[in-house]
Amino acid sequence: MLRDWRLKDFAENEGVAARAFDASDSDDGWIKVEAPGDVYLVLHAAGRIPDPFGDRAEKACAWVKDREWWWRTDFEAPQINDDQRLILEFQGLDTFATIWLNGEIIGRSENMFRAVRSDVTARVHPGKNRLAVCFRPTSSAVIDREMPTWPIISDSIKETKRNFIRKAQFGWGWDWGPTLPTVGIWKPVSMRTETSAALRTVKFTTLELSPTHDRAKVSVEIEAEVFGTADALTAEIALVGPADGAHIEGTIDLKDGRGRFDTTVVSPKLWWTPELGESYRYDLKIAVKADGRVVEHRVLKVGIRTIALDQSPDPDEPGASFFRFVLNEVPIFARGVCWIPASSFVAAVDEAHYRRLLEAAVEANMNMVRVWGGGVYEHDAFYDLCDELGLLVWQDFMFACAPYPEHDPIFIENVVAEVAYQIERLRNHPSLALWCGNNEAQVVQGFMNAVKRRNDPLPGDLFYSKKMPDAVAALDPTTPYWPGSPFGGPNANSMIAGDVHDWTVWHGMPPVPVDRAVGKFDLSPESVAYTRYAEDMGRFISEYGIQASPVMETLTRCLPEDQRSLGSDALLNRIKDHPKNKVDAMLVSVTGLPTSLEQYVDYTQITQAEGLKFGVEHFRRRKPHCSGSLIWQFNDCWPGISWSLIDYYGFAKASYFFVRRAYAPVMASFKAMDDGSVELWIVNDTLNSIDIELVVALKAFAGGTVWSDSIAARVGANRVEIVWRAESDRLPGDRRHVLTVRSRNDIFPANRHFFAPIKDLDRPAPPAPEIKFEQRGSHEIAVHLGATDYLYFVHLLVADERTRFSDNYFDLADGETTTVVVRNEAVALSPDNVVVRWR
Repeated sequence: MLRDWRLKDFAENEGVAARAFDASDSDDGWIKVEAPGDVYLVLHAAGRIPDPFGDRAEKACAWVKDREWWWRTDFEAPQINDDQRLILEFQGLDTFATIWLNGEIIGRSENMFRAVRSDVTARVHPGKNRLAVCFRPTSSAVIDREMPTWPIISDSIKETKRNFIRKAQFGWGWDWGPTLPTVGIWKPVSMRTETSAALRTVKFTTLELSPTHDRAKVSVEIEAEVFGTADALTAEIALVGPADGAHIEGTIDLKDGRGRFDTTVVSPKLWWTPELGESYRYDLKIAVKADGRVVEHRVLKVGIRTIALDQSPDPDEPGASFFRFVLNEVPIFARGVCWIPASSFVAAVDEAHYRRLLEAAVEANMNMVRVWGGGVYEHDAFYDLCDELGLLVWQDFMFACAPYPEHDPIFIENVVAEVAYQIERLRNHPSLALWCGNNEAQVVQGFMNAVKRRNDPLPGDLFYSKKMPDAVAALDPTTPYWPGSPFGGPNANSMIAGDVHDWTVWHGMPPVPVDRAVGKFDLSPESVAYTRYAEDMGRFISEYGIQASPVMETLTRCLPEDQRSLGSDALLNRIKDHPKNKVDAMLVSVTGLPTSLEQYVDYTQITQAEGLKFGVEHFRRRKPHCSGSLIWQFNDCWPGISWSLIDYYGFAKASYFFVRRAYAPVMASFKAMDDGSVELWIVNDTLNSIDIELVVALKAFAGGTVWSDSIAARVGANRVEIVWRAESDRLPGDRRHVLTVRSRNDIFPANRHFFAPIKDLDRPAPPAPEIKFEQRGSHEIAVHLGATDYLYFVHLLVADERTRFSDNYFDLADGETTTVVVRNEAVALSPDNVVVRWR
């Protein structure tokens, strides 16, 4: 790997005049940088810009995107024999790049999402060689390009022309992120010697599973590039089991560099999501031989599994069809989130950062993440971790909220090459569940057509309807393809087919039950209330969410002390959605409006948490008519105020823990009926029938139990059942009582039902809970809590984001006790570090 580089900026076209590519040029004024690396972070470390994420620093960093940036390094070339060649590969250049080697241009790139590979055998020489990359400002690269835009987002597109640039779209700003478009070498750079032949692509496929899963047919397809004079090219293949190390081995001849190995695995260890089993992976070992000599050896981690997308008619809801993933012939409910880049500085996200977030997703009982189309195809570590952890990946191609040119042959060729590159790169991951053409293009075009009463074609549909599906069919035919999100039915956002983005809650957009929106755009409290999730009869809800503040610790880190107040300029800068007070319409009917920053943090987090809990429970009760819930959004790219469950630094919001309980594989929830009665539903996403012993109780906030019912029930595998119902005459339905459910055998998390909004509950001010700290070593504390009256929103705070909690943000009824285990493997903990609060 070529890691050590130097960096310098010039006015456009000045770098060539200054001979920045020349080995004789002095290093004066050049800054050390590692590749992959980020320009903003390096400039901040060098004192040239403020912290880009600090206070209101975006404007102070705006000049970065308008400069010409040069990266350069020196290296010693290895000895190259007659049957060898030297390959230079850039896995990712961001974005308009010219590559120089020893004073000559050897390549160019106009796509952040494609590798650039060059044979430099004849271009290197003994001793020092100089490699340089010049990055041209994106604005000048597309200055002469124009096309019609969508009025509802035209300002963004007209200003940046991002739809012409194969680059992370979110970098120019989104309704949750800053305007900090990156530039530079954002993925590794390698130089390697190849001998006679090089392994170009490998495709591992599970062709078929027997009905009892005792046998699996798999294939390995290989494509090698032959450049030497070898007479015989072969590949030795071994598939090594994850448990006992059992081998399946074979040797194939590579004709014109191509070959295929088919075999049957007996008693295969299948790859499953966490609620269904283990995410087993095999080692696939490949040795390419030229005339009997090994010239390349590669080891891949692969999983044996099948994935399909069931869109058959729904017999219980005539006119509608399913949209559900079928893993190893098992229909599943996708419990997940939408993923955005984990930092605005995409080059800086490492394996440890990914692991913290993805492990948190699994701990929250998730089984799917959707990689959103306005970000990046993530680094290899992301997909490796999803494989390891059992997280399915819905993978958007990187197109989002824009019309894209489809009559420019150069642009089309660029996109087609990008799509093929990414399919070949990612197709062997068992976590890969879906290729999706774009984010929201079809639905926005449909909206514009409805407004104009026209039927204009979608600019970019050539890619979603032709180029992408053709590429998937040719290169990864066993993985489903979907043209866009949302998509399906007579309207792109129709509830009767495909996937839905729910913009009613929070955004005030009218829902689309069948083929057209019903109602009007309205941001009134009644129109954006989270209880409107109950109107969503969609098949698969691939986006929905509510905005909330991060914890106070995060705001303290990014806001100056004099700006830590409601309405301050710095606080408003953290809100990228408009209007800035949009959240008030939701707060007014849930918690009331805050009068301090501390209340703002709690009230927005309560509203988000309660709203997502309500939505998840509704969607899961509709199983199998609804088969997926992907919350917008899981993570943040900067310390902002957004829809995330976990903020940029890694602090979990209250919603994370509410969702963790609502996403439990076995979940109990109450459903309030129009006649005043209440039902209790049990959702079982596991493959086993479960016997449940539970207690439903009506409790008074002032203390005491009005009545309780003990219930025993059996719920079948992968099913939903109503196990209890109370008529209205047993339920006061007032502000002074709460309905609770507890599992005697700890099969599901405790739950409750309020009969009024949080702000209207008649709860006496409770005494402080009983709190006892138990030190369990230097890195772990058990916090024992007991309540004498009903406690709402009990939560523990530690000012270090690496702290993990066994539970948090929960209720305690009178007489109940619980223990929360607090652990931080990075730093020592003491009771002084832990703050206990409630509302």
